[in-house]
Amino acid sequence: MEIVQYLIIGIVVLGSACLQGSIGFGLGMITAPVLALLRPDLLPSALLLLATLTSFTAFTRERQDVDWKLVGWGALGRLPGIAIGTAAVVLLPDSGLSLMLAITVLAGAAFSLVGWSPAASHRNMFFASSVSGIFGTATSIGGPPISLIMRSLDPSSMRSTMSAYFTLGSILSLTGLTIGGEVGTRHLIAAAVLLPFMLIGLWLSNFVIRRADRRLLYRLAVGSSIIGALLVIAEVVRSHLA
Repeated sequence: MEIVQYLIIGIVVLGSACLQGSIGFGLGMITAPVLALLRPDLLPSALLLLATLTSFTAFTRERQDVDWKLVGWGALGRLPGIAIGTAAVVLLPDSGLSLMLAITVLAGAAFSLVGWSPAASHRNMFFASSVSGIFGTATSIGGPPISLIMRSLDPSSMRSTMSAYFTLGSILSLTGLTIGGEVGTRHLIAAAVLLPFMLIGLWLSNFVIRRADRRLLYRLAVGSSIIGALLVIAEVVRSHLA
């Protein structure tokens, strides 16, 4: 059964990584609900390990336009969020974390659809990063608040700065989870097993991005994440009523 679970999760990771490489989001929003349904014990650390590698890969490609001041304020703001997020992982039961994850995915989907673009100021980055730190550490999904702030940057600087921030932010979150005893051998093994699927998905995105309709891919990513979140909520309700 475990092999079947890993195969299903691997296929989801491949598809969501392909979307991530094509439109800039999808890996966490789509994969996290599937993990919550099949292997909640792997969240959030296994997915954060994969997300760190994805962000670092993007950073190595587009590091020339990073706004390091924004990254610095973001790292500073993320620290209190990491403490709260780690405490949530340690103290909340699996069902509580699953519900938190589902709400985070739905909120992220809503954020992705709104047109609001706050200024990319140091103060806004600090507060957005605090929120990102909480949910990014507890659920592995911390992108939506940062994406709102980054919208006001030019596309090249946005991609570079986001990849730098999420590389550093994921490492900081994993450090907090390690201190809290929430990064173990099973998370490292799971990340290693799923890594080839992620790399294939990122490689395929090089072809998909040139041929597919980006708006269609965007709707597919948002729709898939919403369906996954609703399934997680339904499972939490079912388990409590059983």
